[in-house]
Amino acid sequence: MWPQEFQRERYFREQGSTVGEGVIGDFGSLKQFRTEDPDVQRFLIRAYQYVIARFDCDGFRIDTLRYLQGDLPRLFGNAMREFALSIGKKNFFTFGEVFDGRAEQDIALFIGRNTQSPGDGSIVGVDAALDYPLFNVAKAVLKGFSAPQALVDMYQFRKQVEQNVVSSHGEATRFFVTFLDNHDNKERFYHVDPANPRALDDQVTAAFACLYSLQGIPCLYYGTEQQLHGAGSDELVREALWGKVPAFDRTNPFFVALRAVAQARASQPALRYGRQYFRPISGDGRTFGISTMAPGVVSFSRILNDEEVVVAVNVADSPVEAFVIVDSTLNPAGSVFQIVYTNEASAAPPDAVATLGAGGTLTIHEVDGSTTDGPVSALRVRLGRRGAQILARR
Repeated sequence: MWPQEFQRERYFREQGSTVGEGVIGDFGSLKQFRTEDPDVQRFLIRAYQYVIARFDCDGFRIDTLRYLQGDLPRLFGNAMREFALSIGKKNFFTFGEVFDGRAEQDIALFIGRNTQSPGDGSIVGVDAALDYPLFNVAKAVLKGFSAPQALVDMYQFRKQVEQNVVSSHGEATRFFVTFLDNHDNKERFYHVDPANPRALDDQVTAAFACLYSLQGIPCLYYGTEQQLHGAGSDELVREALWGKVPAFDRTNPFFVALRAVAQARASQPALRYGRQYFRPISGDGRTFGISTMAPGVVSFSRILNDEEVVVAVNVADSPVEAFVIVDSTLNPAGSVFQIVYTNEASAAPPDAVATLGAGGTLTIHEVDGSTTDGPVSALRVRLGRRGAQILARR
């Protein structure tokens, strides 16, 4: 039943749909709360505290976070966190949708509990935001339409934007909820060609490796693990599993792959908490750089304390063999890595770490735009078409 407290017209705007940046109005057929009203804030907070107690939920996704007024993001986030703590929930999680075309600068206004929101300068107070800047770039890179360099550039820019928000770029992991697709975008990541329905299955399982290895808290839209592939309209993207038999098939190839990559993430703390470094690669062992052609190879490391985990994903239709730079202090020559996740049925294990070149004999195009000349420690990996590997020290 609709709460009596909200059965008052003065709590709603009733001034037409929101059109354009900075316009406060209704959302389609849904009237918008006057969220700056102290009574509305109090009633909303009490209602959602009831939801936590009644249904034992562990977190809230806050729709259209940027449109909340009157310091409500801070008040709501803190109130949910404190109520959860009062009933024994120590890790209640709130994250907001910041769905906007201004990308990195915009989302930086909403990540981190002490970040100042635009306009009135109030503190945001929620734990994280949906990572639309990553989604806007990663989808094209992982489908082979954009070069991996675009992904690297996004993260390099993020470091600049966040320099006064986080204490280290490893901390950024806790502020972003990453995703491949969701209900607000009109096509799922998985594409099915009617002429060859299974041709792009490995594109999705390779994307799982990136989603669960890149900085952030991975969020998988329901049905992606069941090979749903709707596109073109809201109804098709929000297609339901209800009524399907079985609705949640644990033998589905995507479910099996997702479970495997989730287990790899659980077994490697660096994938959850580590700093992130994109790694130059080389085909000949002499010239290294980030892939600037599409499709290419996405290669990066996550480092936590003295452990390095290497991720290499080939989004091309043909196999590749490449040297991937690793940290020479953590991984001296002869160090052995093993595959902890792959989407390939028979993946070739990597070679032991080798020292390549001597000073002045290599050309290494670094992520920051500089050029160095070696030597380097490198791991040679062999990736099949759209092959993905997550590698950790044995």
